[in-house]
Amino acid sequence: MVSKSDVGIVLMNLGSPDSTDVADVKRYLIEFLMDKRVIDYPWLFRKILIEGIIVPKRAAKSAEAYASIWWEEGSPLIALTKQLQKAVQNDMEIPVEIAMRYGNPSPEEAYNNLLKQHPQLKEVVVLPLYPHYAMSSYETAVEYAKEVYRKKKYKFKLSIIPPFYDEPEYINALAESMRPYVQQDHDYVLFSYHGLPERHIYKGDPTGAHCMKVNDCCHVTSPAHQYCYRHQVFITAELVAEKLGLPREKWGVSFQSRLGREEWMKPYTANVLETLPSTGKKKLLVVCPAFVADCLETLEEIGMEGKHSFLNSGGESFTMIPCLNIHPLWVKAVVSYCTQVIEKTSTIV
Repeated sequence: MVSKSDVGIVLMNLGSPDSTDVADVKRYLIEFLMDKRVIDYPWLFRKILIEGIIVPKRAAKSAEAYASIWWEEGSPLIALTKQLQKAVQNDMEIPVEIAMRYGNPSPEEAYNNLLKQHPQLKEVVVLPLYPHYAMSSYETAVEYAKEVYRKKKYKFKLSIIPPFYDEPEYINALAESMRPYVQQDHDYVLFSYHGLPERHIYKGDPTGAHCMKVNDCCHVTSPAHQYCYRHQVFITAELVAEKLGLPREKWGVSFQSRLGREEWMKPYTANVLETLPSTGKKKLLVVCPAFVADCLETLEEIGMEGKHSFLNSGGESFTMIPCLNIHPLWVKAVVSYCTQVIEKTSTIV
């Protein structure tokens, strides 16, 4: 049991609408899509595009999608993040709060809750629940947590845990959560990651000359890899596949959740699901390692739409492997990551 009276932890996830009402979904979509790190167009153009075109067209349909996966206790992502909070709290006497990048609860609420428990709070450790670095996920969560911290002039120290895409404890937790499924009869395992526009990959390359420019760039050592989502997701898939003993011809990587008409990272999951049955891969397992908690993109986009597409294209069986959620090894990994940061600046008693 880890105990320290002047330290707190914040588990930070993406967020969700407050309800499936169109008004709440619309409010959430505007906050999400107006983030300059998600859609990085000039502000005025972004505002016209999002509030004038995208959201009016998508709000009602998105509300229906959320309603199809909504739980009695609310958003699955929020509920699962709260379950993770409780599980981590059971292993630590240090107070644990949750925050969302969009919607509620906010980082301010999380910080204030920690201060109520410990007025002499000296350090807050923030764990962004994103395994991989991307401008539109990990980076925006971190910058938002820092922005709130600066604006409110909190006196405690803020420590941020880096992406953990290749950390042994994460890889082990992910592999073991998948193992019961891969031991069943299947033809193929698809690692489906949230996609990004290709320009985000170029933009995130600090060298300006490596990502998607060098042959086999994801496997050629470069400083760009620290910020390259594409490199990091391939490494995660390779490490997990190796740990599970998956032959190379029995697994692949694809990218989902494309928005707009510009070029995104390929191959697109939707296209892969339609073509796999024609190649003899008719018994499919799909896992979504970019998400550590099941949400709209896993439960609805993959578990419903993706399954329908695959089976209608000639597939025989389709299994979506759940996210890590509150798998015991994942809980253990979270506790370990937080403890390691605290030990660097504090004494664990």
